[in-house]
Amino acid sequence: MKRAKQNMVAPAPTVDFEVFNIMDDAPANVLDYLQCADNGIYFEPLVSYESLMQLTTTGVHHASALQAKANILKKTFEPSQYLSRKDFELFVMNYLTLGDGYLQITRNRLGGVLKLTSLLTMYTRMASDMKHYLYIRNRFGLNGLQYDTIKIADVVNVKQHDLRQQIYGVPEYLPAMHSIMLNNSATRFRRRYYDNGSHAGFILYCTDEKINEDDWNVLKSNMRQSRGRGNFKNVMLRSPGGKDGIKLIPISEVAAKDEFLNIKSVSAEDMLAAHRVPAILMGIVPQNAGGLGDPIKAAKVFYEHEIAPIQESFKSINEQLGIEVFKFKDYQLDTPT
Repeated sequence: MKRAKQNMVAPAPTVDFEVFNIMDDAPANVLDYLQCADNGIYFEPLVSYESLMQLTTTGVHHASALQAKANILKKTFEPSQYLSRKDFELFVMNYLTLGDGYLQITRNRLGGVLKLTSLLTMYTRMASDMKHYLYIRNRFGLNGLQYDTIKIADVVNVKQHDLRQQIYGVPEYLPAMHSIMLNNSATRFRRRYYDNGSHAGFILYCTDEKINEDDWNVLKSNMRQSRGRGNFKNVMLRSPGGKDGIKLIPISEVAAKDEFLNIKSVSAEDMLAAHRVPAILMGIVPQNAGGLGDPIKAAKVFYEHEIAPIQESFKSINEQLGIEVFKFKDYQLDTPT
């Protein structure tokens, strides 16, 4: 006697109940694990100088904030027999942009300071022996790496300090790096959005049965001729028998515009917050009737809290060398009558 086949049902798999913190898998800041690597000749900078330079051509507010600080420093600087205005301006831009400013000392026969010349931070490295600086002349030539060796005693350095290492400075605006790139990405996307012309501006929805084929063709022809190069592409949808007649339906343009403006606004605020530059000094148009405040008061507060401390950092060179290399005059503004 044959037995009836029984359908065997596999038991349901056991599911373990797991509790976890969503932040456990969040990636840590990569800079927390970096050090200035020694390549056998010199120490590599903690952050790529090339990348930092690219940011100055990427973020409008970022570059403008750097220039605003540099302009006030140049306005208050008094040239001396040791440091010219030209070398000071180059020194300031290197310090603000890359986090390090270098001045090479030219000495007289007795070893005294004759003058100081600014070195480009982009090409200045600390040698592996920690006793020299290297000024790179060529990194990619046929003869390999070419550089000048300068004694560490003949170079003075002012850096924006980093708590992870003491070899190179790190610019204080670094936390705003992603906002700078986001602001640029939004602009580039918007530009391509307009240039490629592949998006739809609106849908012309037509359900009127009274429009004959000749009138329909004339309407399509006129719409094609009215569209300029790179402008929105419009969609025409014909569905006779409806009740709407002719209806104009916009496609996502309002939402896209609002999102673009939000990204630009928020990322700009991040850049200004990183540099701590008042918006009234950046030429930003106020979005409300109250405006952005008194520019004279904003400029004075900005000078006292941001520029004056930078000047004090530069004056540390005076103490190091025992001569007055850096001297600044008072920051004065002509109050309009």
